[in-house]
Amino acid sequence: MNLKAILAIVLVTVPAFVCYKLVDYYSKDAVQMPRKYHYDRVETVTKRGKQIPDTIWHRVKSIPWTNQFGQQVSLDDLRGKIIVMDFFFTRCPSICPGMTKAMKRLQESFVKNPDIVQFVSVSIDPERDSVASLRAFADRFGVNHDSWWFVTGSKNDIYDFAIKEMLANVADPGVDTAFIHTENLFLLDTNRVLRGFYNAFDTTALAKLARDIPTVMLEKDRKRPSIFRAYIPYLPVIFIGIACTFVVVILLKQKKNKHASTNA
Repeated sequence: MNLKAILAIVLVTVPAFVCYKLVDYYSKDAVQMPRKYHYDRVETVTKRGKQIPDTIWHRVKSIPWTNQFGQQVSLDDLRGKIIVMDFFFTRCPSICPGMTKAMKRLQESFVKNPDIVQFVSVSIDPERDSVASLRAFADRFGVNHDSWWFVTGSKNDIYDFAIKEMLANVADPGVDTAFIHTENLFLLDTNRVLRGFYNAFDTTALAKLARDIPTVMLEKDRKRPSIFRAYIPYLPVIFIGIACTFVVVILLKQKKNKHASTNA
């Protein structure tokens, strides 16, 4: 094999090897989606001719609320939005103001994309939290009312919702189910599937929530993925296959030229 053939093989195989290492390297840092909680059942479905289990995740139900403007609202009005929720009461002297400040900072971080996420603060003291007091509490913290509801409703419905739908007692095992005073913020994806609990007084947890919101938002496009997405795991093999093909072609051509020169 002459020097030109060796050089050609190197020029073909080195880029393929580099591509392989790049795919291998970046696949290790692939985005980790926030886990899902609260599944309803597992069904068997057919995909590509195979029977495989498929988890049906629980979709948080929608209950009627009244917001700080006296409007009747519900989660059904927020189709396609990420939801960040907390449970509070307006007379709270301790953790509620701190949670609201944390959510306000989070709201401000999405000021350029207000349609991505809706914030919802649910009163756990609806008998005392009137529409006027909800509005006054929101104004006290200077929130953007367009993307943040402060809501009240039936106490029984709210407590049932907090425990059975949002798993408040799972997020905070020490919470009093008779008065749900938890420090956690709750994340729902665009399908209203519970994706996480985040302590409002933990800066690391809040930073993770800020990252998880756009990450979960991107997930909605996976129902119609690019036709090329499925081939990404096979790229290293494709690169090496192409390189091997070029090497074989070069060797065959060199052999043919050598044979032709010998016959001449």
